[in-house]
Formats: sequence, structure tokens, C-alpha cells
Amino acid sequence: MTTEASTKALPWPSLLVLGSATFTMVTAEMLPTAVLPQMSAGLGVDESRTGLLVSVWAAVVVVASFPLVRLVAGRDRRSVIAVALVVLAASAAATALAPTYGVAVGARIAGAGAVGLLWATANAHVAELVPDRLLARAIAVVLGGATLGMVLGTPLASLVARAVGWRAAFGGLAALTLVVAVLVRAVVARAAAADVRQGEPGGEGGPAAPPAGPGPMIAVTAVVGVLLVGHYGAYTYVTRIVEAPAAALPGGVSALLLVFGLASALGVVLAGRFGARTAPALAVSAAGTALALLGLLVVDVHPALGAAVVVLWGVASGALPPLAQTLILRLGGPARRSTAAALIPVVFNGGIAVGAALASLVVARAGVASLPVPAAVVVAVTAVALAAGARGWSRPSAATPAPAPAGDGAAAPEGAGV
Repeated sequence: MTTEASTKALPWPSLLVLGSATFTMVTAEMLPTAVLPQMSAGLGVDESRTGLLVSVWAAVVVVASFPLVRLVAGRDRRSVIAVALVVLAASAAATALAPTYGVAVGARIAGAGAVGLLWATANAHVAELVPDRLLARAIAVVLGGATLGMVLGTPLASLVARAVGWRAAFGGLAALTLVVAVLVRAVVARAAAADVRQGEPGGEGGPAAPPAGPGPMIAVTAVVGVLLVGHYGAYTYVTRIVEAPAAALPGGVSALLLVFGLASALGVVLAGRFGARTAPALAVSAAGTALALLGLLVVDVHPALGAAVVVLWGVASGALPPLAQTLILRLGGPARRSTAAALIPVVFNGGIAVGAALASLVVARAGVASLPVPAAVVVAVTAVALAAGARGWSRPSAATPAPAPAGDGAAAPEGAGV
């Protein structure tokens, strides 16, 4: 099955299957937090050691993504995604059967490596599937699965753990991931020609083309990394920050977190709608996130105000991942597509890890109430940087090659670009 570059619509079957893959990936990453008490008791360790399974996961993704992407360079990306999903399923199954904590750690390390490769390969393949003018919307669809993993996957796993045990939750994830692996090979389309896609009109300011060098891609990645440190630093302590307004609402903190998750999903949708000019949209999203983080200072004034701040935070920060991924992939272009795609899981997992670590230091020294201001300042600085660079990052390079004639269906090598 091949998706033609001249298509006027999104390749929905392919995107929905890839979205299912991101659902399993995020659910797998966060599953230990959903079954923390049961898993800790089952493995005979305290909850802090079980929580480390999430930190170890993020660290492995950061370290392993680039080497694994280089290892599979030149291979059909659909096969790489399917095999990585099989490894992820095996990791979940091994965790479900783990007799000791050490075995569980080993299984999680294998799963994290697979997910680092999955994120990079799926991002690159989405960019190859659609014309540039549809890239933001396509990425938003695929990342919708990741958002559902946070909003639905983790709570469902928690319910399963309470009903039939934490091992059943990991076993169910393993089965679901295998099904998605089969669907990837059966449904996901082969990529169309890169030169045709990049020559299509309707992108940011005209035909999309990568800059002559990797500088803009690296600059945006660095700015996004700092942005994520601020956002995820605050989000690490979200349950403590919103305790006051949540106490006055039905369902308490759980209900307010659900509101945040639904608002994040709305942000993903909006990113797809308003991502035609990705760089300015990302700057606006960052500014909105900074404003919401500053608003956390007054969430305890009134429950309604607290809920409004949480909604703004969810919408603004929910738009960040699809917009950032779209911009990094656009700046990488076909020549650096795999490299750009590998940068994405590295910068996101690195931002989560560094943000959580720095936030813990701030909280230890000055308390949770002191966290919103430094987090907002960090994100605001990145918003200014993104706004300053938006015009240059939205303008095609002077070295843009002439667009290929419409209808040229020559396929680019699946793994080209590392």
C-alpha cells in the first residue's frame, strides 16, 4: 500500500494505527505509576524503588534512541515499528511474569529502548506519509493516541490492577501491543517520495524546505528542551499545587487531573488546526503555558479560578508536543528526517527527567508554593526565543530545490536521512 504525495486528505487508517502505537507506548511508560502499591507489594520493594522504573525508562530512551536509529538505518520503517512493538510487548509480558524486582528492571530497560526507537521511527514515517501542509494535523492525530494513553490508558490500568492484579495490567498491555504490531504491517502505508511532498505548496510561507544546515533544527530542539524543563518541572508536583481548588470540586484531585487531560487533548486538536505556521503557533503555545504556570500562584483564591488556570495550562501545554515535533521535522527536512525524529524522544524524555530533578531541588529548599514562578520564567524565556526566531524558521531556505513535478511517485529509501 502506498500513499501518493498528491493526496488531498490525511491517510486516516495509517495515522490511527500509529496513534494506537503511541497509546501503547505512553501507557507502558506510565504503567508503574498506575499500579504502584500493588506492584511494590508484589515485588517486595518499597514504592520509591517501583517509581524509579519510570525514571530509568526515560533515561534509557535518552541514551538509546540515536544508536538504535542508526542501527536500523535503511530498513523499511513499517517493519522497524512492528518489530519494536513486538519487543515492547515482550517487555510488558516479562514484567507481568517478573519474579523479582531485578527482572522487572531488565524488562523495563528493553521496553524503553524499543520505545525510543518507536518514537523516532513513527515520527519520521508520519513526515514521509503526508504533504508538508498536512504535517501538523497528521502529527496531532498520532499524538492523540499518546494523550489518550495519559487520560485513559493509565486510569484503566489502575482499575485492572485493583480488580485482578498488577500483573494482569501488564499482560493486557502486552496483548494489545501485539495486536497493534500486526496492524502496523497490515494497514500502515509505505512512504511517498520526499522530494514531491516538500515541493507541495501550502506549507509555512510557501514550499517547505529545510535550511542549508542543521543549525535551526538544533536551535529549536534546544529551546524546546528548556521549555519542557519548566513545564514538566511544575507538572511533576501538579497534585500538590492544585490541592486547594481540587478540594472544593466533586472528585477532588482526580477530577481536576481528568480536566487537565481533556484540556490537553483539546490542545492537541488545536495544534493540528492551527499548525500551518508552526513556529508562531509554538511561540503562542509556550506563552500560554507560561501564563498558566504563573496563574498557579492564585489557584487557591477560588475553585473556579483554579479550574480555569488548569484548563488553560492543559490546552496550552497540550499543543506543545505536536507543534514542537512538527517544527523539528520540518527544519530537518528529508535529508535529516531520521536525525530530527530521533531528537524528539531524546529532548522530551530529557526535559521530563531534568525538569523533575530541578523541581525537586526547588521544592526541597523553598516548598511547592515557590515552584510556579521559576517554571513560568523558564517557559516565558523560551516563548520569547521562539517568537524571535519564528519568521526565519517559517521561511523556506534560499537553497530550496525546484519542486518535483506533480505525480512523481518515486519512493525514497525508507531509512534515508540519518
